[in-house]
Amino acid sequence: MKKKIPMRDTLTVKTSFVLPPDTNQHGTLFGGKLMAYIDDIATITATKFARRPVVTASTDSVDFLKPINSGDSVTLEARITYTGRTSMEVFVKVTSENLLTGEKAVAALSFLTFVALDENGKPTEVPEVVPESEEEKWLNETALNRAEHRKARKLHSQELAEFFSKME
Repeated sequence: MKKKIPMRDTLTVKTSFVLPPDTNQHGTLFGGKLMAYIDDIATITATKFARRPVVTASTDSVDFLKPINSGDSVTLEARITYTGRTSMEVFVKVTSENLLTGEKAVAALSFLTFVALDENGKPTEVPEVVPESEEEKWLNETALNRAEHRKARKLHSQELAEFFSKME
């Protein structure tokens, strides 16, 4: 029988202080730096859930919704929202906070997919995530739609790669 883990138990939280070396010429957090934070917390979340090595299979998107300024804190919350046989969808919510005023805002959202690996580097089965709250159920129920978009996007990327391979 497949092990079941409540979605609430998959939550991983990480907070960082945004310093000037982390920012661009506008004084806001580099997008690439935020993407690295997202991949890092999503990898930790997927590895803790699977208790196996994992690899990133896809990043759906990183939607930058609000700039994160130097001097703000940035908090990332990641959780497993859906599981297949060997794959896990990870949702990451990024929140910024002006530490002087206390003003908070959702700054970015991202969905990533990871695959768990066995000792030979082959995909291996993962536990099942079980949503309980209304938010968790919504994230879980909408995951199949995101998976369909992922598959279509991957097919398009493969077609592009084949086209550009012929151009070389």
